[in-house]
Amino acid sequence: MKRRTFLNNTILSSASLGLTHNLVGKIFTGSKPEIKIRAITKGPKFHWFGYYDKFQFDVSGRYALGMAVDFEGRSPLATDIIEIGMVDLAKGDKWIKLGTSSSWGWQQGCMLQWIPGSADEIIWNDCEDGKLISRILNVKTKKMRTLPKPVYALEPSGKWAIGTEFSRIQKLRPGYGYASVADPYENVKAPQEIGLYKMNLLDGEHKMLFSLADIAAIPYQGKSLDEYYHWFNHLLVNTDGTRFTFLHRWREKETEGKPATGGFTTRMFTADAEGKDLYEIDPSGFTSHFIWRDPNHICAFTKPEGHEMGFYLIEDKTGRVEQMGKEKMPTNGHQTYLPKHNNEWLVNDSYPLGERLQHLYLYNIPNDKRIDLGKFYSPDVYKGEIRCDLHPRTNRVGDKIIIDSTHEGKGRQMYLVEIDGLI
Repeated sequence: MKRRTFLNNTILSSASLGLTHNLVGKIFTGSKPEIKIRAITKGPKFHWFGYYDKFQFDVSGRYALGMAVDFEGRSPLATDIIEIGMVDLAKGDKWIKLGTSSSWGWQQGCMLQWIPGSADEIIWNDCEDGKLISRILNVKTKKMRTLPKPVYALEPSGKWAIGTEFSRIQKLRPGYGYASVADPYENVKAPQEIGLYKMNLLDGEHKMLFSLADIAAIPYQGKSLDEYYHWFNHLLVNTDGTRFTFLHRWREKETEGKPATGGFTTRMFTADAEGKDLYEIDPSGFTSHFIWRDPNHICAFTKPEGHEMGFYLIEDKTGRVEQMGKEKMPTNGHQTYLPKHNNEWLVNDSYPLGERLQHLYLYNIPNDKRIDLGKFYSPDVYKGEIRCDLHPRTNRVGDKIIIDSTHEGKGRQMYLVEIDGLI
């Protein structure tokens, strides 16, 4: 298996990960800061964190959450247990075990994350007595409590979360749901009994805001969706907790009573914190990755009507769009605004491009400037559900990034990228 990482189009050995990034000098005159990249996890276990839209770093920047597993190369089974832990970045990248979970997927893990507003508490999804639940752990006191529903996204103050049925997702979008619990409605196209819910993180009180049947009943571009199988994906609360967004997706069936595994169509909605004031913000059918910029705008990779595929800033409640980085960000990725930089900078990645290289870069929006941080080789076996995207996550001040990568030929591991001095 190849073991290489690319920076500045130079092939480096897997041992050589700290180097001068000469490209920066061409963007910032006279400046040649050093980019330092290091592995913060190692075998024999495989380590990763998953999605880009949640807190991996604690507030101090010292601890980084992660998951560990003994195998790769296949779908998780209900009996597969992962280890929950955190890396002490100030103490030789020591791995500290915190717990376990039997409810996870390769793309988003078990929704492990630090609870916003807390310096000590983390949350992740698990299964108990045949039901999906979530666990909150104080990493200092080791006190744990259990909530009756799994979480998908948390609001900025850490008081409540929104969620949907991961057993439903597993059948219709493998890699994002959980195999630990079967979907009792797998043969129902748009169940009334399940949907999108809100849960109080203090006492676990929860309520359904709307069902799959409710949203599926809304025509798509004037057409009925009665003949499709429906699910919700990629829930995310805005930056002040007043609204959230979610993707409504649907597939055709393959045979009677069995959901399909082929392509799907997507539309994106927003709603207020109680599930009211529903707005179809992107009816294009193409919505992919997105992130809230502020309470009223979403940066999304999509293809708005009358426009080409690309990254767009979409205004909530109006649907007005503005393309971003047409030349500098031409392909789909996992974009995040860098904290503490007035929403002027994005960190982004790509799926494997030529020679199966995953690009990691910074993008300055006002000046339309791109800084390439590296190109990471992804072996051919990492495709489909078991792919390993970089999914860049930043610390709370925006000077460090962690990625999941397979470029060293050691399976998926986590790597720390220091970008202090580049901006």
